[in-house]
Amino acid sequence: MNDMDFLNQAVQLAKANIEQGGRPFGAVIVKNDVVVSTGVNQILTTGDPTSHAELNALRQAAQNLKSISLKDCVVYASGQPCPMCLAALRMAGIEKVVYAYSNTDAEPFGLSTAKIAEILRDAPHEQQGLSYTQRQVNLPFHLYQLWQDAQN
Repeated sequence: MNDMDFLNQAVQLAKANIEQGGRPFGAVIVKNDVVVSTGVNQILTTGDPTSHAELNALRQAAQNLKSISLKDCVVYASGQPCPMCLAALRMAGIEKVVYAYSNTDAEPFGLSTAKIAEILRDAPHEQQGLSYTQRQVNLPFHLYQLWQDAQN
């Protein structure tokens, strides 16, 4: 199979999701030319705004491969991944994403995330409509030091 075969699979998942009342997004994660997971957008059925196709496929791939590092995997998505999904894919080590429909394609249907991506380019404290404040806590321990100590 090649990129187009896997990409078509992602689009077919999105189409099937539409037919079941969901949003038009599907994703396939492949490692060494083998599908390790799939996902569809389930925000309407779960009420979870993070239940995007890519994130659902990412979670399943990590479980199936028993690893949080998906460096050798490729993600095929029906639509251009949103900033949240893109960040999660980067954090998992994904180095290749192939998608069918761009934000430009999605714009006329109200499905583009280009505006969110644009807003996120600003520093968080400069973003309109977001209060973003750090408060120092006075505790007898440093949370991250506790974590590091627990790793040893």
